[in-house]
Amino acid sequence: MELTCLHNKFNFPSLPHLSRPFFKKPNPRIFPRKINILFLASASDTVVASSIKELGSKKDDEFGDLKSWMHRNGLPRCKVVLNESTSHDEKHMSVHYVAASEDLPAGDVAFSVPNSLVVTLERVLGNETVAELLTTNKLSELACLALYLMYEKKLGKKSFWYPYIRELDRQRGRGQLAVESPLLWSEEELAYLTGSPTKAEVLERAEGIKREYNELDTVWFMAGSLFQQYPYDIPTEAFPFEIFKQAFVAVQSCVVHLQKVPLAQRFALVPLGPPLLAYRSNCKAMLSAVNGAVELVVDRACKAGEPIVVWCGPQPNSKLLINYGFVDDDNSYDRLVVEAALITEDPQYQDKRLVVQRNGKLSVQVYAGKEKEAVFDMLPYLRLGYVSDPSEMQSVLSSQGPVCPVSPCMERAVLDQLADYFNRRLAGYHTTLNEDESLLSDPNLNPRRRVATELVRLEKKILHACLQATTELIDELPDHTVSPCPAPYAPLLK
Repeated sequence: MELTCLHNKFNFPSLPHLSRPFFKKPNPRIFPRKINILFLASASDTVVASSIKELGSKKDDEFGDLKSWMHRNGLPRCKVVLNESTSHDEKHMSVHYVAASEDLPAGDVAFSVPNSLVVTLERVLGNETVAELLTTNKLSELACLALYLMYEKKLGKKSFWYPYIRELDRQRGRGQLAVESPLLWSEEELAYLTGSPTKAEVLERAEGIKREYNELDTVWFMAGSLFQQYPYDIPTEAFPFEIFKQAFVAVQSCVVHLQKVPLAQRFALVPLGPPLLAYRSNCKAMLSAVNGAVELVVDRACKAGEPIVVWCGPQPNSKLLINYGFVDDDNSYDRLVVEAALITEDPQYQDKRLVVQRNGKLSVQVYAGKEKEAVFDMLPYLRLGYVSDPSEMQSVLSSQGPVCPVSPCMERAVLDQLADYFNRRLAGYHTTLNEDESLLSDPNLNPRRRVATELVRLEKKILHACLQATTELIDELPDHTVSPCPAPYAPLLK
């Protein structure tokens, strides 16, 4: 729960703020050449007609599969294979995934990819350019990596990374559920998320990607020596926005955040890494930088043929869906945020704001399975909004915590407001929990509809648990406790 001034709320954009390009004059080393090529994840209406057939029939025998190419270029013997999982969409190829090639005990090294086969910003731009880009917030790491691979894609089979890019094309940004991020969904499909705060997050992230696109020429001019090998137009002329968005989303789905490495190496694209690896919230295996390579040590026993799983970090399901196109039913990090705002016209506003800041409770996040604890955390700060007597406010200020002297009737008003809030949020969804369960029982349910339904179902379970905890507290009040008229300065919940 976030208590703050109504007209002075903080906004946390999903992508960094980007300044305007510092140089917009045409680069004399570039000659016009319009080539629009599909890259990575793509909506069905932008697929190059021959691309899937070529991948499926010719198979580029001179390169072999991704793993064979990696072995020829320095990948040591490993204990994994590439298996296939059928696609939900017959127009798309099957999805590859990394599986154990033999029985693996916990703690065994599944593979170790040398740095020569890892794409980082250090490789793309060099340390100095990376430092300037990132410290000035001109572009994010993901945008730089996407741009690099887009130009490499234009080189076709001449690119060293051709087998890896071909694999990313095949995956189309799809994770283990073979569903693309909602960043690539249609407006009609985004309606599946109505009622969920995730829908607004998707739209905000899409706006951030658009801002990134508008800044692409920045990296072109800052890293001119790199892009001399690409005789194409500047980025915003060479690539339409939709193509860049598809590439950005695909890179987002497979980038690895390495720990304890220099700034220019922290975001890496690792062949055999995601999206070929399955993410799990209850897994602790991570890709790690070890002695000039990126290594994966499994955290659990794995039988031959079973998918290799890695930890996706402490992300709620909304982020898992946006970043990777899946939802984890067993996600202990799943959470919803309840926001509240103190009324600035309240004569006690400054004192109440001081109490909130002093106790470090500017936000309360409701974690799945811990809804009752979250409700208890909210109550002291909701009660604060109902205090109107200056002497009572002074008592609160002199206490060590947000202790508000409220009567049973005032407590009923606070709980009624909270219960009404949870009911309103539940009413904002297009479906009920029972209807969600019915939809999910249909084996022919559209994959995007399925993953969206799984998300809203889990959100509703959190809200129902919060409502139940609130109702139980109301039942514990003395009999015939009646809520008084709403306090004029009761906090606003949203």
